[in-house]
Amino acid sequence: MNNPLKYFAELPDPRAEQNREHVLEEVLLIAIAVVLSGVESWNDMEDYGKAKLLWLRMFLKLPSGIQSHDTFNRVFAVLDPEQLEKVFVAWVGSIARLTVGEVVAIDGKALCGTLEPGTKAIVPMVSAWAEGNGLVLAQRKADEKSNKSMPFRNCSTLWS
Repeated sequence: MNNPLKYFAELPDPRAEQNREHVLEEVLLIAIAVVLSGVESWNDMEDYGKAKLLWLRMFLKLPSGIQSHDTFNRVFAVLDPEQLEKVFVAWVGSIARLTVGEVVAIDGKALCGTLEPGTKAIVPMVSAWAEGNGLVLAQRKADEKSNKSMPFRNCSTLWS
């Protein structure tokens, strides 16, 4: 499997130099492991990291130990979501392999609790799910709630 750290290392670190106690790509990798484990809160991220410290030290340096819940929160608050998506999709594309007959399901959902300020609309999302890989290849906000809205114009770039 391609090491996600090399992809996350390409992400510009928006934190001030004096506020970089933890390595950005390590913060991101722990956050991904936590989310894949079903954990949802910043506090749970810290607890997970502490509980899995010995395992995490097998492939991370963790020079300042496990990040606090406040650190996870602050890091994600200042990251550029588009840049994060770009490196995340590049990593996922490096590990996802489509084979002949592979099923890629395209699914649309209206996300509950996503009212945008000043609007009454719920955010419609479209996802591409690779059945054989068991992961979402990409996800996009649709321009409008319509069957004609197709935000994946060139999905092949995600896994080629």
